[in-house]
Amino acid sequence: MALLEISPSYAGSRALPPNDLSSRPINPLLAFKNRRPSLPCSARRIPRILCSVSPNQVQAPVLSATPAGATSKRECFGVFCTTYDLKAADKTKSWKGLINIAVSGAAGMISNHLLFKLASGEVFGPDQPIALKLLGSERSFQALEGVAMELEDSLYPLLREVSIGKDPYEVFQDAEWALLIGAKPRGPGMERAGLLDINGQIFAEQGKALNDVASRNVKVIVVGNPCNTNALICLKNAPNIPAKNFHALTRLDENRAKCQLALKAGVFYDKVSNMTIWGNHSTTQVPDFLNAKINGMPVTEVITDVKWLKEEFTERVQKRGGVLIQKWGRSSAASTAVSIVDAIRSLITPTPDGDWFSSGVYSTGNPYGIAEDIVFSMPCRSKGDGDYELAKDVIFDDYLRERIKKTEAELLAEKRCVAHLTGEGNAYCDLPEDTMLPGEQ
Repeated sequence: MALLEISPSYAGSRALPPNDLSSRPINPLLAFKNRRPSLPCSARRIPRILCSVSPNQVQAPVLSATPAGATSKRECFGVFCTTYDLKAADKTKSWKGLINIAVSGAAGMISNHLLFKLASGEVFGPDQPIALKLLGSERSFQALEGVAMELEDSLYPLLREVSIGKDPYEVFQDAEWALLIGAKPRGPGMERAGLLDINGQIFAEQGKALNDVASRNVKVIVVGNPCNTNALICLKNAPNIPAKNFHALTRLDENRAKCQLALKAGVFYDKVSNMTIWGNHSTTQVPDFLNAKINGMPVTEVITDVKWLKEEFTERVQKRGGVLIQKWGRSSAASTAVSIVDAIRSLITPTPDGDWFSSGVYSTGNPYGIAEDIVFSMPCRSKGDGDYELAKDVIFDDYLRERIKKTEAELLAEKRCVAHLTGEGNAYCDLPEDTMLPGEQ
């Protein structure tokens, strides 16, 4: 028998399929208790469908105005979305407060690897319970329900809540981490400027949602390409969240660079430190071998073939994603998920003395002379509190500065191309060249 439930504020209905999990009897001990008032929504939403793995389903994009007198019913079955009201005797000293983690593009390949790492405790620790808030689209929503079912069946003791939805204003509620993975890939014949506009609109909307409903200190990692400029658009649309809290993922590029240096030097990868990726996540990125170290020694003293460093090494890192697509027929997913884990850990774990990590961060106030008001990958250090500071003990030569200027020019051109999405006037696209990003096709 199909189950039908219609939110009283909306017209229309949709039947859930027979044998849906929502037809199971509710265990009163696991009933959800503290229901919240409604979140920002649009008067033109489709009806809300409630079932075991999809407590919130709404049509996006939405406006941030809340209809007067509106209420929201949130209901989940099984163990998810349950308020764990443990008695004091049942709690241990190792328990910590719940962390709310929002993930967009949650039905995609990258998330398929990432979500289970998050749920297992591999990222935030074996004593840190989490809630996963998963954002999908109309097209991917059925797959997202499948993802939630797999998480449910995996019995992760640290995973205390899973909720899914299509409305960022609901999914991002109280998020303390937002991992923005979902983005449209570039199709045949699409210009890079077109991709910037299409994906920019997605990240402008998500920035507004984060600004309205997320934690005021939410940490945002933008993965969807072009990630640097998408991160800039997102932070510009979230003025109430510190710009410093937004990151564009360049950790995969750093990991690739470390791998190539380790292979060339004949050492294990953990002997490579101080590896910086400067600039954009594109083929103009600059893998910095001048400041990198192997066993604490400058790379140039260990690998004396400077021609290899400037040409083959640099090109391998810049084009690694494209080569992987040619070999496998799709863009990197597992290694991207690993790099997201690495990026989070770098912010919640103190950076080893003398070392640093790469992240695309807001450039205003940087000590390197890089243009301000863009998101630029630079060397960062963290005390493990989720914040970071830029490394100051960095050296430059003419070769490095010349390469940095090229990737800086590209990011400035991208910024002009999305001016209509950052509140800076009319867009003007004059991209210097079409630098294919890994995974854009």
